[in-house]
Amino acid sequence: MKIVIAMDSFKGSMTSMESGLAAKEGILRVLPEAEVVVCPLADGGEGTMEALADGLGGEMRSVKVSDPLGRVILAQYSIVSEPKTGIKTAVIEMAQAAGLTLLSEKERNPYITTTYGVGEMIVDAIGRGCRNFILGIGGSATNDGGMGMLQALGYRFLDKDGRELTGGAESLGKVYEISDKNRLQELSVCQFRIACDVENPLCGPNGATYIYAPQKGLDAGDCAKVDAAMASYADVAERFGKKACRNIPGAGAAGGMGFACLNFLDGELVRGAELVMQVTRIEDDMEEADIFITGEGRMDAQTAMGKAPMLAAQRAKQHGCRVYVFAGQMAHGAEQCLENGVDEIYAITPEGMSMEIAMKKEIARKNMAEMVSRVFNVKGDMI
Repeated sequence: MKIVIAMDSFKGSMTSMESGLAAKEGILRVLPEAEVVVCPLADGGEGTMEALADGLGGEMRSVKVSDPLGRVILAQYSIVSEPKTGIKTAVIEMAQAAGLTLLSEKERNPYITTTYGVGEMIVDAIGRGCRNFILGIGGSATNDGGMGMLQALGYRFLDKDGRELTGGAESLGKVYEISDKNRLQELSVCQFRIACDVENPLCGPNGATYIYAPQKGLDAGDCAKVDAAMASYADVAERFGKKACRNIPGAGAAGGMGFACLNFLDGELVRGAELVMQVTRIEDDMEEADIFITGEGRMDAQTAMGKAPMLAAQRAKQHGCRVYVFAGQMAHGAEQCLENGVDEIYAITPEGMSMEIAMKKEIARKNMAEMVSRVFNVKGDMI
């Protein structure tokens, strides 16, 4: 019998791999002869880098980069090497260098915040031999159309007098010419896949500025002005790249980072969980599996609407697997998962145990192993 496990992280408690390995322990207590494969699962946002590094044997790297305001900070990313080919993939979370959490509320100012540090992370990874990139672009503090990142990669943005512009939304409307004379040569052989779960275009009432910039510190009354500047920037960028990218769903993600990756880096925007499953090749294991197990810290209606565990569960069901879900707790709407490919769902937290206790790492691991063991002991004759 083959069982595949892919758990999302139990935020604040267990990582993706920790929860998966705890479930494996529970299975082997009852079915010691079973083949159990544990894969990482994440949605492309926070925790994806760690999940892939843990699950695929990746190497964590630290590098000094600029934060959204140009201050030097230490950011991390992971490098995953393909066992057979040695091809290196860098897994980078944009928020490590340009995240909103790096700033105090008073420091939030899209006019001057920049994605330059994200570009510095890419440069470092290229220097370490990476040619494939997975870029998670959630949680940004920026609305610079990706200009800062591109500047770090060697692009130059000039005003009508030929002067080089700095980053930030204040420069968007001043871009008159773009030069790639100093662009890193290695970029021509790099592949960029962007974890992106939003469908906003770059400009307009549903674009980057109107929808997201106010939470990054932009006065709502300035949205029309900044959106017009973004459109002007897109005009120049699309002429330069000879592409029409601004209306592609996701172009407005992360203050226009989606647009920059599409227009300048030939990037591919992919749903986060889908991208993680591609990288782990989990469907190769699903094809041969009898049972698939997934879960997350809290199951609710949002899970049923297509979060990472649900997407994985549906894919497993397509491969003929019986699907079990184990979660820290069940909230309103969790039962909807039973209508979307899940056969059975279980809460691992014992009745009466407080969330404060249940979320302690060792307690959560114990609860997971014991509940999985209990379920497979009962189901043993049916499996």
